[in-house]
Amino acid sequence: MNSPSLSPVDNRLLAALPRADFGLLQPHLSLQVLDQGTRLLDAGDEVDAVYFPLNGMLSLLVVMQDGRAIETATVGREGVVGAMAGLGLYVSRVKVVVQLPTVIARVAASQFRKVVAASPALRDVCVHFNEALLAQARITAACNALHQVDARFCRWLLQTVDRAESDTLALTQELLSQMLGVRRTSVTEVAGRFQAEGLISYSRGVIRILDRPALEARSCECYETMKHELKPPRRG
Repeated sequence: MNSPSLSPVDNRLLAALPRADFGLLQPHLSLQVLDQGTRLLDAGDEVDAVYFPLNGMLSLLVVMQDGRAIETATVGREGVVGAMAGLGLYVSRVKVVVQLPTVIARVAASQFRKVVAASPALRDVCVHFNEALLAQARITAACNALHQVDARFCRWLLQTVDRAESDTLALTQELLSQMLGVRRTSVTEVAGRFQAEGLISYSRGVIRILDRPALEARSCECYETMKHELKPPRRG
């Protein structure tokens, strides 16, 4: 990952800000490289920093008392994690982990609140993307309850390769089973079938997309619905 080639405006929310509002925030942003598997937040943690991904993907997970977890939303360079800390002290309701190697633009929550207080546009970003995350969570809940594992597997792969901007992903079956909320054997069965059909290749934790149109045809409607929900707000 070549972080020096990235800048804060690689995040689409930051790029969509009016120049003056971005200028208020820019001096307080620092770039940080995050490895896959890095834990940013646990449920119950006070959010002390706000994260704008410039590439890669972060996963938001609900963790049950027995330790089982399921993904409720994902955030790539179209979004932000922790933005509601801009409106006041904020406690995370979810666990946040780095799903794909990611470069983020980070700002301390205390400083972010000061900038938000002076920027209606940035305040709108906080509210808009929080609503987008809630929409993602609702769609994911419906998808997990109503759609077959095959369709959900396709949906998750497509949204992940979109964030990675690559057809090759390093993902273990254990990780996939957690993201989809199914048993590992179910992931093994689906991945094996798709490999036999020529949609993907899968070996030693690396998935390569071979036939994207076929994956899109087999995916549920939630892939397109989520893409629509995650469009950045328009600026007048």
